[in-house]
Amino acid sequence: MSAAFLHQLRREEHVVLEQAEAMITLCSEQGFAYNLAMGPLLRGWALTEQGQGEEGIAQMCQGRDALRAMGAKIGQSADFARLADVYGKVGRAEDGLKLLAEALAGVQETGERFWQAELYRLKGELLLKTETRSREAEAENCFQQAIAIACSQTAKSWQLRATTSLARLWQRQDKQKEAHKLLSEIYGWFTEGFDTKDLREAKALLEELA
Repeated sequence: MSAAFLHQLRREEHVVLEQAEAMITLCSEQGFAYNLAMGPLLRGWALTEQGQGEEGIAQMCQGRDALRAMGAKIGQSADFARLADVYGKVGRAEDGLKLLAEALAGVQETGERFWQAELYRLKGELLLKTETRSREAEAENCFQQAIAIACSQTAKSWQLRATTSLARLWQRQDKQKEAHKLLSEIYGWFTEGFDTKDLREAKALLEELA
């Protein structure tokens, strides 16, 4: 399961799908209920990345409901973040925002903060997808919160994602110079992993902003 999560963070959906299928088969045979519930969450995420949005959401909701039935709360913020991201990709931004509100409330309840920065970044992204221009300021605040949290945790990958999101927003607002400076600073910190989608997207944005 840990390997599948690693590849999910690297946004390598083909590998995640293979590992999720193997995990579901193994856990079904051995009766590992918790990991069996995690399988559809990972498989559903991979399916959405391959363009099968509704099927992916159905799988992810199946896994989420199974975990809820067990009373499991560990890792819940990550599960909600993945599902909220998928909602945004299929045009259901408001559903995603409701889920993120629940996830952020859960962070305060459980103290589980390892996905907190990403929750705020996703909230900002979903706000921008509501097609309400007035929500840009709220989205920017979310990105700034995400960056601040990531910096306090020395979570460079989360910082890169949040900074890329903020730089895209600033690009829309004709603030290319500020966006380039901000993004180039965090991008320049990395010395490896340039084959990952996050770093490739950051590099492409820097080239657009230059």
